[in-house]
Order: sequence, then C-alpha cells, then structure tokens
Amino acid sequence: MPFKIISSQCTGCSACETECPNVAIFEKGGTFVINPKKCTECIGHFEEPQCVAVCPVDKTCVVDTSLPRYQPPA
Repeated sequence: MPFKIISSQCTGCSACETECPNVAIFEKGGTFVINPKKCTECIGHFEEPQCVAVCPVDKTCVVDTSLPRYQPPA
C-alpha cells in the first residue's frame, strides 16, 4: 500500500521530498503529498520507507490502506 502524508500534521519541512527515490512527493498548498501511483514503499531501494524515516513528526507518513499494496515488476 502506498504511503500518504497526514496534511494536518505536516510541518512543510520538505525533508521527505528530497529523500523519495521515486520522486513521488511534492508540495501542495504549504504541505506535502505523495502521489500513490509513484509510491513503491521504497521496495527495492531501502529497508524502510524514507518518508517515514526522515519525517520529524511521528505518524505523519502512514500507509494508505484504501489503496492496493505495491507489486514490483516480475
């Protein structure tokens, strides 16, 4: 499942944007959002999603359970 950013908790620090290996994070209206079509949960890049690892506010980058889990190409 791709990650999403809880906008009400996002401080707009931009730490996550530069760490995303898929360029899935962008600024919108003073906070950051994750494009679910580009989010691969950092599978194949890192052991832990980088948005989660660098976000200074706990539980701001969370799994979006409304969308299906990322499936890497076979």
